[in-house]
Amino acid sequence: MSEQRSATLYRMVLPDHTCPFGVMAKQMLEAASYSVDDRLLRSREEVDAFKAEHGVATTPLVFVDGEPIGGADELEAYLLRD
Repeated sequence: MSEQRSATLYRMVLPDHTCPFGVMAKQMLEAASYSVDDRLLRSREEVDAFKAEHGVATTPLVFVDGEPIGGADELEAYLLRD
């Protein structure tokens, strides 16, 4: 039996907006049988601080085994190689 793969997903879920790319990233990970640590960024301040800390312009951001993969597009390419 293979070991459960895990990913950490940081995605924006604001009171008036849920990032569709974050939703798509979560769905892709779950479809690929990853255990997802779903970390929600719930305010504009949290989103801005996260982007500054990680040097990214957008969310979501996916990590697999601690390695940053990128957003939804990069995740899709990663999963195709996996």
